Amino acid sequence: MGSTLLDAISLLAHLDPQVLAIVWLSFQVSLGATALGSLVGLLLGTWIAVAEFPGRAAVTVLLNGMMGMPPVVLGVIVYLALSRSGPLGTLGLLYSPTAMVIAQTLLVTPLIAALARQTVEDAWSDYRIELTALGFDRRLAVLTLLHDCRYSLVVAVLAGLGRAMSEVGAVMIVGGNIDGFTRVMTTAIALETAKGDLPLSIALGLVLISVVVALNALAFGLRQWAMRRYG
Repeated sequence: MGSTLLDAISLLAHLDPQVLAIVWLSFQVSLGATALGSLVGLLLGTWIAVAEFPGRAAVTVLLNGMMGMPPVVLGVIVYLALSRSGPLGTLGLLYSPTAMVIAQTLLVTPLIAALARQTVEDAWSDYRIELTALGFDRRLAVLTLLHDCRYSLVVAVLAGLGRAMSEVGAVMIVGGNIDGFTRVMTTAIALETAKGDLPLSIALGLVLISVVVALNALAFGLRQWAMRRYG
């Protein structure tokens, strides 16, 4: 075990090209998915938080439930949509980084939307009367709340990125784990461990753990800093 760990550290220390390629693709896919998921999720969560429409409670429950969507189930759904016989099969996206971005976007969007909805809804219930008394129309009031909640919303985005980086099921199904093309850290760890290439698996695992811990530390630090500054 000791020699295996040393070999893994050596791969990282020497910036092994295979490790770098896998890590780089992981960031490309996860950052792309998080950007798209944040755009849709923040808008959707804000709309649900401040809008009044029939079935709002049911939509909220459904959104919260989708936070726990099993990645493999989502992967199968996207696979069926992108397969040759599926409705989007003519696009030829299956087993490509684009398909992986689509799957991860669908995975992180409900998470970001649910967290944003809770944040904005809490602020809306606390400050709606004051904002209305100040003569703010609904659009300006919502924009003011979003500015006030910006740090909490960033934390929601970081949570989405963390889930995207650590997800394996969906991207393996729609990406195919093709060496040099669709292999990301999580899928590579699963494959290389099965093949017995433990140094590479451990090296990628160390990178992945470092990224996830860094994201959680950043989210925690940002939340604490905002609480100290704004109470």
